[in-house]
Amino acid sequence: MSDLGSDYDEEEQGPYLGEYEGERNEKEERHGKGKATLPNGDTYEGMYEFGKRQGQGMYKFKNGARYMGEYKHNKKHGQGAFIYPDGSKYEGNWVDDQRHGFGTYTYPNSDTYEGEWQSHLRHGQGVYTYKDTGTRYVGTWINGKREGAGELIHANHRFQGGWLADQPQGKGKYLFDIGCEQHGQYVPVEQPQNGDQEDEEAQTVTIPKWRAGEIRAVSEYNPAEELAAAAAAEAEAQQAEEKMEEGAEQAQETPAEGEAPAADAEAAPEEGQEGEPAQTTEGEGEAPAPAEGEESQQDTVEDGGDGGEEAAAPSPVMEEPEEGD
Repeated sequence: MSDLGSDYDEEEQGPYLGEYEGERNEKEERHGKGKATLPNGDTYEGMYEFGKRQGQGMYKFKNGARYMGEYKHNKKHGQGAFIYPDGSKYEGNWVDDQRHGFGTYTYPNSDTYEGEWQSHLRHGQGVYTYKDTGTRYVGTWINGKREGAGELIHANHRFQGGWLADQPQGKGKYLFDIGCEQHGQYVPVEQPQNGDQEDEEAQTVTIPKWRAGEIRAVSEYNPAEELAAAAAAEAEAQQAEEKMEEGAEQAQETPAEGEAPAADAEAAPEEGQEGEPAQTTEGEGEAPAPAEGEESQQDTVEDGGDGGEEAAAPSPVMEEPEEGD
């Protein structure tokens, strides 16, 4: 989708306005119902007011795209539907020639987004549905990307948690249809990305990785409470870490009587102290993510302004409980 071929502005293109059949006012301005063939080959049939498109009308682009809906001062404004050459379609609210407000977009691969828009971008609350798998994302969008509280719903399990820059991040949980939920968190992990040539510098890409926690009985989902609890837990953990650092600094400055030198104390962990656990996560061996919704670029029609590609959060493989659990 591209807005390079936006509606022809009859007022800004010089004296020649194309062919027109319809009503006029006493100043010979296009006023009332009329039909125009514009100099670029586009056509418009609908209402005019003082020489400008105003009210209901249908605008047909010469490449096959078309808009049916409301106009205000020559711009799409109000309720309207736009059909793009690739078969994608938007139905909803427009403001100043842009998708703005509530609307539904159907992509060429039949994925859909239904929700709020701002300046051509998904923004606010909305639902993106993957046609091939039936997976749905329900939650918050900021400037075209998933951000804030959200829920990714699969056929037999779902993920509830926070999102940042279109990726799951922070504390969350997976709920399974067998009646249990696994808590944990997504942490950003950098992974090397091989270049095409050996002499190229090593590139890294940051991906979310699931670190599994405890398994509980299913509880009711409340997005606001979930994020507030996660933020509180993170703040408590940070405070505890700061206190531990302060205590360690004080211990180094004033060693207790009979205390072994620091070099000897670091040689072995204290009795009962555990080593760092192995980084085994539920995300390993996960099923492939749902297919992304592809949206082709249109060189001559209105810009969707949003990438139709949605990378879904990975689907975990539930860990088998040990005997006796």
